Amino acid sequence: MAEGRGKLEWGQTSCLMALVANLMRDPKKSTGVKPVDFNPYFQKQKKIAKVPASVLRDIWCKRKDGDE
Repeated sequence: MAEGRGKLEWGQTSCLMALVANLMRDPKKSTGVKPVDFNPYFQKQKKIAKVPASVLRDIWCKRKDGDE
């Protein structure tokens, strides 16, 4: 329950922080910020590298002793 309240309060606080930051910034020099930039509960998803299936097969599949 405490974590839910923390998420709610940080959601509101990060919205206010983003509003102030966007009001104070120079639009010619920088882009706008979003509330998720200030929210410690928000975790950015990591990008997954795309690799061909042959690389994954070489890593995970066991080979017989004579197959190389």
